[in-house]
Amino acid sequence: MLSAAKKVCAVIFDWAGTTVDFGSLAPVRTLQRVFEEAGMPITEEEARRDMGVAKRDHIAALLNLPRLQPALALLESGVDALYERFIPLQLACLKQYSTVISGVPELAAHLRMAGIKIGSTTGYTRAMLDVLLEEAAKQGYTPDCSFSPEDAGAGRPYPFMIYAAAVKLQVYPLGAVIKVGDTASDIKEGLNAGTWSVGVAGTGNGIGMASNDFQSLDAEQKAERLRKSRMELQAAGAHYVIDTLAELPRVISDVEARLNGASGA
Repeated sequence: MLSAAKKVCAVIFDWAGTTVDFGSLAPVRTLQRVFEEAGMPITEEEARRDMGVAKRDHIAALLNLPRLQPALALLESGVDALYERFIPLQLACLKQYSTVISGVPELAAHLRMAGIKIGSTTGYTRAMLDVLLEEAAKQGYTPDCSFSPEDAGAGRPYPFMIYAAAVKLQVYPLGAVIKVGDTASDIKEGLNAGTWSVGVAGTGNGIGMASNDFQSLDAEQKAERLRKSRMELQAAGAHYVIDTLAELPRVISDVEARLNGASGA
């Protein structure tokens, strides 16, 4: 790492699937509706494939699916038309999917007690992020700063939102910062920025369902979803993969041990 630091100075969290919206449902439901209305229905698996990137980029990636090419030829305005439809639909449903994931306010309090600053990045627009900030604050979670792709000039996997957060938080080196998220694009964002990247497998895109629905699965079904989610995050290059944010303090301790020259896990 680049760091001569001995202590983690900041954690930068994702939003949907990491700190709010268990299962990352809001963007998937909206994307499916937008593409259905355009005569190009997509599966949930397809909608989740590029989760975490800026939403316009996400729509563009979906339009590159080979099976959609014949229908796309009939759609005159392409990405812009779908994105313009996506924005109001997503804004309209965000409050419904803004529930803070269990344990997040307590974790934020723990980090602040330890002198660790809290940032956040997202694939949502600034207007969408502002909705989440307002709703999350009512539930006891408020990061020290939050950035959307339009704030920084580009979204994931580019590192610019993390750079902006580091400037805002006045933290350095980036080798003493941890990025936490539930998608491969989150992991790549952190790697590209030079931070530690931590994947959360058990609450987000890889689970793909509401908390109550996930808990109702039998043990084998839960284990299989977790296995696939962990594998995706590991394949993206995560330094650590955890099931829930309750495990993050352990990761922070291990990172600090490594910053201080211990072998680590």
